[in-house]
Amino acid sequence: MNHSYRWVIVAAGGLLGCVAIGAMFSLPVFLRPMSQDTGWSVTGISTAMTIGFLAMAAASMVWGGLSDRFGPRPVVLAGSAVLAVSLALASRAGSLAEFQLLFGALVGAAAAAVFAPMMACVTGWFDTQRGLAVSLVSAGMGMAPMTMAPLAAWLVTVHDWRTAMQIIAGIVAVLMIPAALLIRRPPALEGGQVGSAAEEPQSDMTVRQAVRSPQFITLMLANFFCCATHSGPIFHTVSYAVTCGIPMIAAVSIYSVEGLAGMFGRIGFGLAGDRFGAQRVLVIGLLAQAFGVLAYAFVGQLGGFYAVAVVVGFIYAGTMPLYAVIIRENFPLRMMGTIIGGTAMAGSLGMSTGPLVGGLIYDQFDSYVLMYIGSWGAGLAAMLILMAFRPFPRRQAAMAVA
Repeated sequence: MNHSYRWVIVAAGGLLGCVAIGAMFSLPVFLRPMSQDTGWSVTGISTAMTIGFLAMAAASMVWGGLSDRFGPRPVVLAGSAVLAVSLALASRAGSLAEFQLLFGALVGAAAAAVFAPMMACVTGWFDTQRGLAVSLVSAGMGMAPMTMAPLAAWLVTVHDWRTAMQIIAGIVAVLMIPAALLIRRPPALEGGQVGSAAEEPQSDMTVRQAVRSPQFITLMLANFFCCATHSGPIFHTVSYAVTCGIPMIAAVSIYSVEGLAGMFGRIGFGLAGDRFGAQRVLVIGLLAQAFGVLAYAFVGQLGGFYAVAVVVGFIYAGTMPLYAVIIRENFPLRMMGTIIGGTAMAGSLGMSTGPLVGGLIYDQFDSYVLMYIGSWGAGLAAMLILMAFRPFPRRQAAMAVA
């Protein structure tokens, strides 16, 4: 039963990620209706998203640590409930500051309750096909722009923004809470059991030792620069395309192309990681990502934007799940939530840099070219940092024994 139930965990994780990330990323859809209804500035409302990223960063390691201690089910269940309540409260906000607090801090922190605990849980359920499994969970999160965002767009055409946000809060509760109840701890951790030293990497390591290890710090830095590489292009490419003379409707479709390519990238990179090794595939992916985002600086027609979007979407979405695979190969299962949460925290901080830096560069130079060059540099930095990663020697010895 355990062997087949692990795919239930994957399906539940994909659904939870899709709804949670989709609820948070519905904010851009609400921007204009909210601004027109309340008089709040678009910048002020958008700031809630930046606060959300920072809240995700702060909460990721906390949720991950709690999932190590109490198991993923109560953590994901609590996060699902808080997410639904905070969306409902945000829909009733009477001031911009209140909205920024409720949507930014609470929604961001609650959404973070899914990623690290679910990635940690899935890596513990799979000894084989691990790369594919975490990529499928990640693919669920990647479905958010193609499912929740269009739903939010339809809702705000039928209802006012407050009612639409309340409906999304109800959808979160109806879908996420039952899905969270399906989550189970990996069999190796049931009843407090852990794998033997021969099977479990660094079985005698403490959490304190783990978070101070060069391996953990290297993965955090790589993920920070990896996310900094694509965050600016993700947020500013539509604006850049409009400055090139492409109509807004067509420019927005570049995101859809990028998102669709990302679905294939997650699965492709997951399968490649299983076959050729996660670190090797990730290094190649980071190098390709650097030159992919740089290519945006050399296109000006819609066809060129689409071509680059396919490449960039395939690569950046594909690289992200492989960090969890590398972590599982190097750290004990009992601290997966904490370690994955730590790298997710670094990634969220990296994501928060792009919108701000890209905006500052454009305001200063009236051009996005330097942003893409900077993203290319960040991508090369991520690749070089990951190349410096060295697996724990004991892990290699354990594999030799096995």
